[in-house]
Amino acid sequence: MIKKIFKVSFVVLALVGVGAFVQTASASHAWGNYHWAHTVSPFTLKLGDNVSTTADWSVSDVLDTTLVSGSSNPRNCRATAGMVQVCDYKYGNNGWLGIASVWANGNHITQGTVKMNDTYFNTSKYNTPAWRNLVMCQEVGHTFGLAHQDEIFDNPNLGTCMDYTNDPSTNQHPNLHDYEMLDIIYTHLDSITTVSQTLALAKQEVDHNDPATWGKKVHASSKDHGDLYERDFGNGNKVFTFVVWAK
Repeated sequence: MIKKIFKVSFVVLALVGVGAFVQTASASHAWGNYHWAHTVSPFTLKLGDNVSTTADWSVSDVLDTTLVSGSSNPRNCRATAGMVQVCDYKYGNNGWLGIASVWANGNHITQGTVKMNDTYFNTSKYNTPAWRNLVMCQEVGHTFGLAHQDEIFDNPNLGTCMDYTNDPSTNQHPNLHDYEMLDIIYTHLDSITTVSQTLALAKQEVDHNDPATWGKKVHASSKDHGDLYERDFGNGNKVFTFVVWAK
């Protein structure tokens, strides 16, 4: 991996699902009723550090995170049960700038991965702190259940990384709506926990260089700048893959 210093925001975000996707600013920007199962509040979720970063952390009242040594080869960035692996690597000219996959059993998130594609981030268009912050913040946000507040690239910025934009300068971090959602979903307790679990999910790998393994496309943003795919493994087990395409 080519070493570099990113200034990125690993954000602690989640929300309760209250409907389908939205394309306007809203405090109901969920991609479904998906959340990490937890039996205590607040709780701490591990993020595997497989990138060279200067981390800018945000913490909520109900959910905290801890940055731990990555247990994944950044080139493969394989999922680890009970946590989110965050990676950067030159993944090639495969079309995507950033990609996140979220595994779930029922409505409970069980593991996640986030990848930043240095093949595009090394180009003049995307090799800026603002673009890196926006994409990393947004993709990590998806692993907590957060969708986009707005998907129209030409709309005025909302001041959140969960907003698609052509100008990331003011969309590098979460905003109040994102934290409101986090408070809503994680004030309840579950009877089980999926946080820091160790049970491996067999035969549920996703090849991010092969869209055929992502399942069916269930949502596309305006002008196809971003897509969501769903793959159903049966018995309530699914994986959702969020893609930000390089344009």
